Amino acid sequence: MSARRRARDAARVVRAHGVPDWWLDAKLGIFIHWTPASVPGFAPTGQEIAELLASGDPTALAHSPYSEWYENSLRFADSPVSRHHASTYGTRPYREFAREWEAALESWNPDDWARRFAATGARYVVLVTKHHDGYCLWPTSVPNPHEPRWHCERDVVGELAEAVRAAGMRFGVYYSGGIDSRWNDHPIGAFSDLPLAVPRGAYPDYARAQVEELVQRYRPSVLWNDICWPAPAAHLAPILAEYYATAPDGVVNDRFLCWSPAWVLARTTVVRRTIDRAVSNAARKERGIIPPKPRFYDVRTPEYTVFDDVQRTPWECVRGMDNSFGYNRASTEEDFIARDDLLWSLVDIVAKGGNLLLNVGPRGEDAQIPDVQQRRLDWLTEFTSAHGHALFGTRPWSRAADAAGDTEVRYTSRGNDVFAFTHGDADRLTDVLPESVREAIPVIP
Repeated sequence: MSARRRARDAARVVRAHGVPDWWLDAKLGIFIHWTPASVPGFAPTGQEIAELLASGDPTALAHSPYSEWYENSLRFADSPVSRHHASTYGTRPYREFAREWEAALESWNPDDWARRFAATGARYVVLVTKHHDGYCLWPTSVPNPHEPRWHCERDVVGELAEAVRAAGMRFGVYYSGGIDSRWNDHPIGAFSDLPLAVPRGAYPDYARAQVEELVQRYRPSVLWNDICWPAPAAHLAPILAEYYATAPDGVVNDRFLCWSPAWVLARTTVVRRTIDRAVSNAARKERGIIPPKPRFYDVRTPEYTVFDDVQRTPWECVRGMDNSFGYNRASTEEDFIARDDLLWSLVDIVAKGGNLLLNVGPRGEDAQIPDVQQRRLDWLTEFTSAHGHALFGTRPWSRAADAAGDTEVRYTSRGNDVFAFTHGDADRLTDVLPESVREAIPVIP
């Protein structure tokens, strides 16, 4: 059978895959960004990613609020990260943070993490196994010709997978397929730099070998790629088909946009301006990041934003507790999501048929979850312990929401049962609820 025929057959298998019930029932997952960048743990505060992209600044991403982008921000001499790094670490190279991160594993207790995550009601955990800096959190057998041994000798991925499953949750892996700075360190200032930063040459086969290794070793329930896939669809389809063969009830996200030869046009000024203008307009309209739909995916992943209503395609809102995914020591309590906002966000997302994939960013120097983040996990624990029956395993009702003044209602349903969550002035509930359901729906304040 020809390679083209195999790719076509694989594509049919991938397109036929459906989202499993376990994921639709889950409603809450935990994301973990914990990389060498967690050691310096710094990014500028005060501006959300959507505001930054909407600004039209050609070097916006040099000012990224995401601390896991620390190495990229260092490539811009006058960025806040570069100034912080010079004053704190002098000329120390980024790669040295990996050894500090590894040393801190002496303090790491994966079972304790899993217990804390399970207490929130989360049904799955997705670990960043390789971010844009290319560092691997497992002892990969795939050689890196550009930086040998750029990985952890301790099997962090495997240990966390075991702990998460023992706590009754599903385990997933994040992999940065589109960006790896060991293979291409093109500075990313604007969105139009991303196509130019995607490694080519031998990198697509390297990425494929690592994803296949992750799938075979850890059998993840979620395969979460980021940015894009560095090769055409014919290269990707067999990888995803093999994943589904290994994990028939697995889930693939929507960030496998396949590389195209047309991406070289991003080197031209006209195309760059067009890309950046479109991204700026989209960030302003969507109040966050909504990835373009690729050819192959199961679920959508809007970032730091939510859809306005129920979607036909399953989706999850991806966000940090502050404006960063990785640990940012510059963030104060005021930079973190407030209790009411966090809990109402979960309710709003579930009412619209989505999941919340909430990020935890542990410290790099001691492998601990900061208190300010643990408080938010505790808020979720308290809330889902009382009201989880109206969240987990539900589906959207015939309407997602009602509102009157500053009082809002969100609905969920399970079979013939309908639940209403209220936010705002409960005394105005009769002004909000449709008359036909005022007496029939249990209301959760």
